[in-house]
Amino acid sequence: MTPMTVPLPLAGVRILAVEQYGAGPFGSMHLADLGAEVIKIEPPGGGDVSRATGPHFLGPDDSSFFQTFNRNKSSVVLDLKSDAGRAAFHRLVATSDAVLNNLRGDQPAKLGLTHAALAPLNPRIVCAHLSAYGRDNERAAWPGYDYLMQAEAGFMHLTGEPEGPPSRMGLSIVDYMTGVTCALGLLAAYVGALKTGRGRDVDVSLFDVALFQLTYPAAWQLNGGPGTTRQPMSAHPATVPCQLFPTADGHVFVMCMTPKFWDLLVAKMPTEQRLLEPRFASIAARREHKAELIALLDAQFRQRSTAQWLDTYRGQVPIAPVLDLPQALANPHVHATGMVQALPHPADPDFRLLASPIRLDGQRLPGRVCSALGADTAHYASRKE
Repeated sequence: MTPMTVPLPLAGVRILAVEQYGAGPFGSMHLADLGAEVIKIEPPGGGDVSRATGPHFLGPDDSSFFQTFNRNKSSVVLDLKSDAGRAAFHRLVATSDAVLNNLRGDQPAKLGLTHAALAPLNPRIVCAHLSAYGRDNERAAWPGYDYLMQAEAGFMHLTGEPEGPPSRMGLSIVDYMTGVTCALGLLAAYVGALKTGRGRDVDVSLFDVALFQLTYPAAWQLNGGPGTTRQPMSAHPATVPCQLFPTADGHVFVMCMTPKFWDLLVAKMPTEQRLLEPRFASIAARREHKAELIALLDAQFRQRSTAQWLDTYRGQVPIAPVLDLPQALANPHVHATGMVQALPHPADPDFRLLASPIRLDGQRLPGRVCSALGADTAHYASRKE
């Protein structure tokens, strides 16, 4: 991977991250990747709980799970409930631009992590709060996690086959989107502080972000409905065809989102002339006759292998193979584009992670593993800092 030859855009920005596990660390990692000096504030007695999250460990107090969310960060161990810990933290606040936390909603005020508490030390400080349900409502003290949000915000109702039970998504997408949303809010407030000299509080919750991601199904439901429900073969609720199709040896996902793609799909479909009938000629007609159309396409796709269909349509009609995790990570395109990054670790010199999806001037962002637990405490928490 070619190293960056120019300063990263957030170089010189200092962010204190009082964070645990996934959502907060995912957001602050994006900021660290972009050059911010992210100082991870970890509690004594083991640090971030994800350091002990298995089953794949990198020695004591470290794991592959932890490194996934904490690339490019420093580690400082402080007890924010002690006088000495708070004093060291306040010295860091005085020279920082932002404090990010992903604690339970009732905790930031108790620990003095709000703008009101920290502005006397640094009026420019931005305080970003990522919680499960927010800090200003009856659920502020509730613990909460991604899968709970998927359940209550309707994601599970929309995921899976119609005849099956509700299902969660395979990844903690609410955590990740909330982390990114928090990072966006923090940066916006930081830009504002550069202009006005005064920071502020920024609040983001898992629940709000999950609900916000309902997007157009919510708009449909809120404005007379109906919204949408689970569709067979992971189909789009309105566009046809846009779904999974079984092949002779696997599955492909096909997305004919425009008339052009439908025309190309039919033109290259080898044997089925009924697809040319007027009942399938328009977007509205295909939606009206969806059952008949999908039956015809299903019979066709089953006749050839996934590789044959990719050879037929790839680069012309939006189509993708359905890969398992090992296949997805062995994909030649992944490696050709530099999406796997070597990050040597003291316990594993061949350690690798996925690279940041952001490129600057065509280059992937540089990376290093997070510091060992408390390795940077002496440097950052000294009275000289």
